[in-house]
Amino acid sequence: MTVNEDVFTNWKNREEIAESMIPIIGRLHRERDVTVLLHSRSLVNKSVVSILKTHRFARQIAGEELSVTETLPFLNALAALDLGPSQIDIGMLAATYGSDDRGLSVEEFTAEAVAGATGANKLERRDGRDVVLYGFGRIGRLLARLLVEKAGSGNGLRLRAIVVRKSAGEDLVKRASLLRRDSIHGQFQGTITVDEANNKIIANGTEITVIYSDDPTSVDYTAYGINDAILIDNTGRWRDREGLSKHLRPGIAKVVLTAPGKGDVPNIVHGVNHDTIKPDEQILSCASCTTNAIVPPLKAMADEYGVLRGHVETVHSYTNDQNLLDNYHDSDRRGRSAALNMVITETGAASAVSKALPDLKATITGSSIRVPVPDVSIAILNLQLARETNRAEVLDYLRNVSLASPLKRQIDFITAPDAVSSDFIGSRHASIVDAGATKVEGDNAILYLWYDNEFGYSCQVIRVVQHVSGVEYPTYPVPAV
Repeated sequence: MTVNEDVFTNWKNREEIAESMIPIIGRLHRERDVTVLLHSRSLVNKSVVSILKTHRFARQIAGEELSVTETLPFLNALAALDLGPSQIDIGMLAATYGSDDRGLSVEEFTAEAVAGATGANKLERRDGRDVVLYGFGRIGRLLARLLVEKAGSGNGLRLRAIVVRKSAGEDLVKRASLLRRDSIHGQFQGTITVDEANNKIIANGTEITVIYSDDPTSVDYTAYGINDAILIDNTGRWRDREGLSKHLRPGIAKVVLTAPGKGDVPNIVHGVNHDTIKPDEQILSCASCTTNAIVPPLKAMADEYGVLRGHVETVHSYTNDQNLLDNYHDSDRRGRSAALNMVITETGAASAVSKALPDLKATITGSSIRVPVPDVSIAILNLQLARETNRAEVLDYLRNVSLASPLKRQIDFITAPDAVSSDFIGSRHASIVDAGATKVEGDNAILYLWYDNEFGYSCQVIRVVQHVSGVEYPTYPVPAV
């Protein structure tokens, strides 16, 4: 057999192993509400090739490729346990097992690592929580995709309705089409049908009622069988407590805003301050995409090195708030063509840091440039640290944060020297540290943070909604503090 044939045979063997993993992952998700992760990336509903690619990507953050031959034994061990609702990272299981010197079997080690999700410790499966989307634009449709994707177990969040203003023509059909196909994020993973007689869009078996209204105070959600729901306002029309309170109608228990909140509305960045949400808080904000991108790494750097001051410059993709061609706009520069210009504009992300990190006394300033790409942005975070360090130390620290800390769902890490913005379309992390671009000299560190300002941010919103709904299940192995 030639070398090439050896390589191909190895690939086919790994394909076969990945194929055997799919039904196990599916059963754990559907029957026990367990989400299997690989270094914070869900393996639920993934193809054979996607599972293999996710394993290979581990080399970008862990330094070496992770093989399905290494993770399959842990997956089999999980399938044999009496698991309750949870998220279990088999990549972390494999990594921590490799550094354990007690001589435990894979089965013994796995049972110990996930003990909090088994037997008398396991959580009971909860009833689903109703969710309503107010608005159905870029963020609204991505939230819908994520909610439908996460409905597979039959528990957790249930997308019940979207509220929009009725347009002329075939409104329902056109909205379904926009959900089905997206020029940036690709085809919807599944099937979508339209029930015009009942004003419903049916996505992978999830019935979504389309409610037409231009006044939130006119809707009684209980008339649609919706109760104790979380309403996500992705219009940005109202940002203060008084305006957002208009949504607190019959059937709605809480309101989550997908834009920076004003006044006393809490601005929440999941992973950083979501545990400060008061149980009786009815209105909160998920801040902005840029705030979500910079706050987690800023917290990580402040925790380890201290931060005296900083400046963030965001190079941001254009949005629907700008004009395609030059036209009137309330903002001076945003009226100029988004597709043809770099546009200097303001960002509230820096000032929003204090709401998410009130203990950080450092002054953080910020500015932004909109550029002619439709998605994915980069934040350049320039920090003066409280102590001197070096590039290797900072990169090693941030790599470990992305792998095994409470911020691992927010911070990703990449070493690819040829990475460009489009490579991060669809990233589920709030920000991705570009190791190759990082600069450190003495007490000065400059971090280049990529972020999918649409999809990554939408994932952060869903995490906040899961938390306030009570269906955010614990992750095992427990990340190091």
